[in-house]
Amino acid sequence: MIVRWGLSELPGVLREIDVARPLLVASERWTALDVPRVAHWSEVPSQRIEVPQGTDSLLAVGGGSAIDTAKLASSRTGLPVMSVPTTYSGAEWAPTFGIRSADRRLQGGGSGARLVAIVYDVDLTLDLPRPETVGTALNALAHCAEALYVEGRNDDADRAALEGATTIVGALPPVVATPHDRDARTDLLRGACLAGEALAGAGLGLGHAIAQALGGTYGLPHGAMNALALPPALRFNATAAPDAVRRFGEAIGAPDDPAAKVEELALLAGFARLRDFGVPEDELPAVAGVAAARGGNLANPRTATADEIEALLRRIY
Repeated sequence: MIVRWGLSELPGVLREIDVARPLLVASERWTALDVPRVAHWSEVPSQRIEVPQGTDSLLAVGGGSAIDTAKLASSRTGLPVMSVPTTYSGAEWAPTFGIRSADRRLQGGGSGARLVAIVYDVDLTLDLPRPETVGTALNALAHCAEALYVEGRNDDADRAALEGATTIVGALPPVVATPHDRDARTDLLRGACLAGEALAGAGLGLGHAIAQALGGTYGLPHGAMNALALPPALRFNATAAPDAVRRFGEAIGAPDDPAAKVEELALLAGFARLRDFGVPEDELPAVAGVAAARGGNLANPRTATADEIEALLRRIY
């Protein structure tokens, strides 16, 4: 993966991978951005993206929805994807994606996107609102936690996960306090980059399975759902993978109770209970069933049953 810092690096990246005619995949917010393009797809997320003839690549600018939309197109066409992330979601590192309708309901998923390059630019994150800042940062933190104990864990991913976790937890409170602090935002973006590297190297676990089930069913923000789902997943995994959970706790300065530390960080954006997001209590069993079947749960140190996941959901309801 080519990784560069600063939007001014993008033309050089295009030359490096020998493309010149990208389709820009980005919401209307980024229309005026001075980046190369032959056309612009602005329906984000989208399950019906169309790639014009003559396009030789995909340039995704935005958060996970824009990047996943570009990855969907890549999986269908074989075109390479360059990502310019504007949140901390980490979607730029994983070839898998969720297919969502315009109302953000999950319509399926897939893999096989051809990821070739990432360009990070802190200036594109300075105006990210607090809910999206905290939510996507905690999504990145979940990548770090899960990389330490999922089935695909390895030493390289562990290194990225531990450094990423420490960096994210150190940077997030200053960013919330002073959103336009470029140094703090840069640290947070670097932490998210490390978290994405850990994700790419190891994979997802139970917390993400729960967050994906909730977000995909109700169209809820993926970051916020990870902020709520990670603490119960950590407590569940504390018996199945105690050393990994302890190492994560040490990395974030909370060796005795890392789940409580994550809950504290989630409150920076007011994320406290599922009921606050309008999730119907009587549908928790169905959500649990969806989560139990997801790949993150199957790769967890101990696969959770639907009943166990329902119990976790009720604890945060």
